[in-house]
Amino acid sequence: MKKKKKLRNSVKAVIIQDGKLLVLRKENGNGAYAVLPGGGQEHGETLRQALKREVLEEINARVKIGRLLHIREYFSEKHEYAAEDRDIHQVEFFFKCKLIDKYEPKNGHLPDPHQKEVVWVALDALDEAIFYPVTLRKILSDLKHDHSPVYLGECN
Repeated sequence: MKKKKKLRNSVKAVIIQDGKLLVLRKENGNGAYAVLPGGGQEHGETLRQALKREVLEEINARVKIGRLLHIREYFSEKHEYAAEDRDIHQVEFFFKCKLIDKYEPKNGHLPDPHQKEVVWVALDALDEAIFYPVTLRKILSDLKHDHSPVYLGECN
């Protein structure tokens, strides 16, 4: 019998301060990389509720959620890590967020698997940080002048 493919909604917090982006630094068998705080929406949660919960779990911060910046779809079998993340179809919602309280980067009480630390990365250094999704590297580095559509389609 063929394995059933999974569809998952995921929310991501885009937190920018002083020309830097707040990211999770992760490490696995392929090396270190960076991603935005956030994660899967649970049944019965709105996207905003899911994002507040995920940010608290991963980085121990409270955020004010702003506008929806982008939506992307990710089909794992079409990208370089297909062998590790097979059969995933994820729809990701990227929201601009602001920290409510003074914040020093630190892991929350329920960090992601492979999460090593929470760090600020300069927007012009996203390539060096190996930030994913790759598509957002250029978009986030100049968000004020970006004219990308909200829906980015299937991309990495």
